[in-house]
Amino acid sequence: MPSLVPSCTATDLMSAETAVVAAINQLRKDRNAVILAHYYQEPEIQDIADFIGDSLELSRKAASTDADVIVFCGVHFMAEVAKILSPEKTVVLPDIDAGCSLADDCPPDEFAAFLAEHPDHLVVSYINCTAAVKAQSDLICTSSNAVDLVRQLPEDHPVLFAPDQNLGRWVQRQSGRDLTLWPGRCMVHETFSEEAVLQMKLEHPEGEVIAHPECQQNLLDLADFIGSTSKLLTHTETSSVDTFIVLTEPGILHQMKQRVPAKTLLDVPGVDGCSCNACPYMRLNTLEKLQHCLETLEPAIEMDEELRLRALKPMQRMLEMSR
Repeated sequence: MPSLVPSCTATDLMSAETAVVAAINQLRKDRNAVILAHYYQEPEIQDIADFIGDSLELSRKAASTDADVIVFCGVHFMAEVAKILSPEKTVVLPDIDAGCSLADDCPPDEFAAFLAEHPDHLVVSYINCTAAVKAQSDLICTSSNAVDLVRQLPEDHPVLFAPDQNLGRWVQRQSGRDLTLWPGRCMVHETFSEEAVLQMKLEHPEGEVIAHPECQQNLLDLADFIGSTSKLLTHTETSSVDTFIVLTEPGILHQMKQRVPAKTLLDVPGVDGCSCNACPYMRLNTLEKLQHCLETLEPAIEMDEELRLRALKPMQRMLEMSR
């Protein structure tokens, strides 16, 4: 007996998505809202955003926007950064559960105890951490500017770097500074398969391996170019090479394909053989949730003012030193 429930066709799905996009565009105008999206978001989120970028680029946008509402399509610590820099704005995150394994790997209380063991150190914290960790730091950095910022620090001061130990080791090598490292890690950049990279290099000997510095050292050793998400994107545009084996979260491939459509872009599978390197937290944000948060202005990021001011100082220092 044929089903009495009408089937959902591809056309129906496209029509529904078109309606959601139209609603978002109207709400954006009504709310005087700006939509910021990280490179690791789903393509449809990136396509509707006002600005797309990495952590440093989006921090600058959050600090300079004249919008009344900031919708941060990323993860929780990124929305916190927007609130730290623009406290007068309403900052919303489409899904409040969009966290970060690296930020979770550095609990503020444990970090405070670690700092107490190194009281004479300058504390440099990667932006992928909570506001409570930023508030205990002297300087915030991103993967785009970490090496340059560490090089600017007084050589007679020991430096403690948190929370990503892989990024810290890379900064240590590039800057020539001896760093005390907090042992944190990103779940996405820890799962790439070295065996798969070697096999892909054999199959594409003309290609380049490009890697984010949050990757483990054995993978960075195989890379032809190492850089932040934005630098990896730029490298695919400026390099004469036509094939790239990409060692970072695959969301960046959407922008790469738009910028260099004629080039071959290959994402690397995980250690268990599956293409499972998409950040599950980044993928929690959807167009429907984006529409809902513009309608309700929830979930909103709230922050104690004393904590915000303490976290603001190292953020401002980063922005000043990065100019």
